[in-house]
Amino acid sequence: MTTATTAPSSRAAGARLAHVDALRGFALLGILIVNIGYLASAYHGTGLEDPGFASPQDNAVRWFVAVFFEAKFFLLFSFLFGYSFTLQLSSAERHGARFASRFLRRLAGLFVLGVLHAVLLFPGDILTTYAVLGLILLAARRLRPRSAVRIAVALFAVTAAAYAVLALSVHAAGGSGVDPAAAAGAEQAAEALRGGPASVVAAHLEQLPDVLVMLVFFQAPAALAAFLLGLAAGRHQALADIARRRRTLGRLQWTGFTLGLLGGAVYAHASLGHPGGAYQILALGIDVVTAPLLAAAYAATVLRLACGRHGDRLIASLAPAGSMTLTNYLTQSLVCALLFTGYGAALVGDVPPPGVLAIALLLFTAQAVASRWWLRRYRHGPLEWLLRAWTTLTRPPLRRGEAAPR
Repeated sequence: MTTATTAPSSRAAGARLAHVDALRGFALLGILIVNIGYLASAYHGTGLEDPGFASPQDNAVRWFVAVFFEAKFFLLFSFLFGYSFTLQLSSAERHGARFASRFLRRLAGLFVLGVLHAVLLFPGDILTTYAVLGLILLAARRLRPRSAVRIAVALFAVTAAAYAVLALSVHAAGGSGVDPAAAAGAEQAAEALRGGPASVVAAHLEQLPDVLVMLVFFQAPAALAAFLLGLAAGRHQALADIARRRRTLGRLQWTGFTLGLLGGAVYAHASLGHPGGAYQILALGIDVVTAPLLAAAYAATVLRLACGRHGDRLIASLAPAGSMTLTNYLTQSLVCALLFTGYGAALVGDVPPPGVLAIALLLFTAQAVASRWWLRRYRHGPLEWLLRAWTTLTRPPLRRGEAAPR
């Protein structure tokens, strides 16, 4: 794929859209900024903040990430997964390919990569969730767009309502506060992560049950809803000609930033200031319905910029990383594991939040440059090529100019 700026209207249906790859690259940056917090500190996600980092700058970064990033960017990435699914389906139908069998192999490949990722590098893996939810997406591929949107809205609403009911139950029972053993558990986890490879893997395996609960009850319903919204948008080719949708994008920005940032502020206030009680649970429910609006506002902003005066520069900066998301996503975890665990420097708990954020920005910048270099020479990222080969049971051409095998 080229990162150039071919007009969307001039591309064939099902072809890669550079501005969609740019949006995917932006989502990848947001996911890194969230995930690196969990990789850099064993306290992250426990309801307690690392007592070694309590300066105003540390807290400001925590608030910044919680309000603007947490629980938003996986939704944007999930929407794009659903949207890309329709492009793959359209391409397969045009070429007479057996789409279902190929897509099932693709999901199996993602699941295997996700399991390895979760055990070896980062328990908060999303690939396994995508692989399982992809089965539902495949079964729902003939849903009408309006039905897909209604089901998505219902999923968000039911999940939020479940959190509200749970919050009322916790409040009625008088439960509040963080488990007193959380601090000791975080210290034990940090020590295990500083150990050798066997210790790191054991620490990941110990975290997986808690991660699974979060995935099932928080991420999975929201990700499936975003899949379905992406499916509906893909059916309408909503991202094929964004210049015609500037008014709609403007409305998404206005609504999304207003309600989404308000919900993000409530979520951050509860998570950082009042963790472990009914208020935090209620805030999670609020975030379920407001985070999609903020994610939509982000997407609308990137798309409007992509078709604006400096759109070519934006696309050239983000699209290469976005067209190699699988390689870059797993590489992010690998680099962070080498930095923060006993695989390498074992810096877990030693880097303050501003430093962690700076590492994320530097890492993504390096990936953007490397992705651009790679795609000038090769058609696909390394893991994208491997997954494509497994999906099609062929050896796709990798180098540019290399003919496809007959």
